[in-house]
Amino acid sequence: MSDVKQPKIGHAAKIARPNILSLHPYRCARDDYSSGVLLDANENAMGPTSLPSNSLDPYDNGMMLERYPCPYQRIIKSLLCDYRNSGNGGDIQPENVFVGVGSDEAIDLLIRIFCAPGATSGGEGDAIMITPPTYGMYKVCANVNDVEIQTVPLTPEFDLQIPEILEAVTPKTKLLFLCSPGNPTAKSIPLSDVREIASSPAYNGLVIVDEAYVDFSTTESATSLVTEFDNIVVLQTLSKAFGLAGIRCGFAIGPSDVIQLMNNVKAPYNVNKLTSDAAANALKNTHVLEKNVNEVLEQREEVARKLEGLAFVEKVYPSDANFLLFRVRQKANEVYKMMADKGVVSRFRGNELHCNECIRVTIGTPDENKQFLEMLETVYDEIAN
Repeated sequence: MSDVKQPKIGHAAKIARPNILSLHPYRCARDDYSSGVLLDANENAMGPTSLPSNSLDPYDNGMMLERYPCPYQRIIKSLLCDYRNSGNGGDIQPENVFVGVGSDEAIDLLIRIFCAPGATSGGEGDAIMITPPTYGMYKVCANVNDVEIQTVPLTPEFDLQIPEILEAVTPKTKLLFLCSPGNPTAKSIPLSDVREIASSPAYNGLVIVDEAYVDFSTTESATSLVTEFDNIVVLQTLSKAFGLAGIRCGFAIGPSDVIQLMNNVKAPYNVNKLTSDAAANALKNTHVLEKNVNEVLEQREEVARKLEGLAFVEKVYPSDANFLLFRVRQKANEVYKMMADKGVVSRFRGNELHCNECIRVTIGTPDENKQFLEMLETVYDEIAN
């Protein structure tokens, strides 16, 4: 059965680009006929030329990789809803979920759907708003799509400036991107802040809450707000806590009218079968996620404690993510580069607002963390002296 529906007339229709509203999802014969002798899609019925290494028979192909994947990803959507609803008592349904090639696809689609281009041609187009320091892809996608970027920075303590945000938005501001927990800040945004912005009559666009690191945080997911508000979209991913960065699978969770528009615009078969299989297995076995997250949190506390004990570390910021942001006394970029040259790679963040002389380090295995701390101390002594 096809999942094609007429888009709901709701908030999304009021702010989406008019040409987008006329689009419908890609359809093919397989939407109506999914079994039998399938000779409709010009696939290679002889089977794939490459299979997982444990398969010897070229026709013993359980995933049927010669066939196009299901464009609707029903299993993944259902599993994600079960997992998220059990965690916060929410009521998101598969119609509230978009599955994409990482959350970056969702970011790009949202900008394409809701923001008319024109930033470089007289300023007639729409705009997004970001709150730096924040994730870089919002700006990249806006620039690619020729969309204006408005900024209201976080405070030096990495908190939102809500009055300033609501004063700065204009009728052109279609999307406000909030990163929670933030990157590089590692700080969660209280749901009360999200509520305040989403319910304000001063802003008529969508509030996009990027929760790539939410499973490392004690702050409740904003997915609990999706069925309450018609202008909140939450981005999530399997790249971080689920440890599946290599399969590129992310989600947008939002009002059904927004999700329908995303499904109308996306490429027909955006998520491949190998990714779908790995994603479904991960969402069926969330006990593994919980175990791994607990280990990361234990290591995060240990690394933070040891960083705080180093005389040249001036500040270790609190973290709700799987990384730590910390400030050294001087020469952070030189420290980062020398450590990388010696085989221990972190990330210099000193070029970000409020992050002067800061380094961001991902929490690794106990052995990796030990190597990082030892190398940091050795290199800093070399550079400082």
